Amino acid sequence: MQKTIAFQGMRGAYSEQACREKMPGHLYVPCKTFEELFQQVESGAVDLGMLPVENSVAGTVSDSYDLLARHRLFIIGEHYQRVRHCLLGLPGSHLPEIRAVYSHPQALAQCHNFIKKHGWEKYAVYDTAGAAADLLQRNNPHEAALASALCAELYQLTILGKDIQDSPFNTTRFLLIARESDHPSPETSCKTSLLFEVRNIPAALYKCLGGFATNGINLTRLESRPLPGRHWSYQFYLDFEGHPEDAACELAMEEISFFTDSLKILGCYPQAPQHMD
Repeated sequence: MQKTIAFQGMRGAYSEQACREKMPGHLYVPCKTFEELFQQVESGAVDLGMLPVENSVAGTVSDSYDLLARHRLFIIGEHYQRVRHCLLGLPGSHLPEIRAVYSHPQALAQCHNFIKKHGWEKYAVYDTAGAAADLLQRNNPHEAALASALCAELYQLTILGKDIQDSPFNTTRFLLIARESDHPSPETSCKTSLLFEVRNIPAALYKCLGGFATNGINLTRLESRPLPGRHWSYQFYLDFEGHPEDAACELAMEEISFFTDSLKILGCYPQAPQHMD
């Protein structure tokens, strides 16, 4: 059955590319903001959402974590998307003719060496895919955009350079979110994501993490975010390798519950491979 999957950005964004690679053959729905993405999933207007949460170069996507705390949605999958920046020009344009390049600030920063080598002017815009669409509208053969190869296909632009990012392993981790949880079987190699607030006692966070150490459970991510309306108070996001029904994980979960004021399982989902090809 074909599903509808929301992503943030214009057509051709790396989030849409993640949708296509993780769940090919489905219907992909662009959203202007992350808030709109969550609303679309929560209302039932779409089946799923593809949410970026961290990048190996730029770090955390903080808006995504804040929205996971505010909305009652669940993580049912993850995907690692290689970010392969392309230099896109108008049909018939050539690399020596380019004088300026447009893209999202992070994309410009991630291709700093390539841009510096050619001495181009840099112009920051709101979206990599938007930079590609605007390039077509301006119709200036001396301008280019940094975006995905998918943008070249969708907007009928010419690829003047491929894989021009400074880091060869630039990767974004995405989470697949849904209205209902969908735990895999305990035999599956999986991850579990938690959201919790520690009690106001000495060494509370240390004690929360101690149960994972003593039970030999690997933590893959720990992220703190401010609690809205609570001065200098934080909640924590934690990912660990394992299933909540595993004996060791059950013991760790029991121990963390002693030192938290609130604890929520955001999801248990199959662990995705981190391809670096």
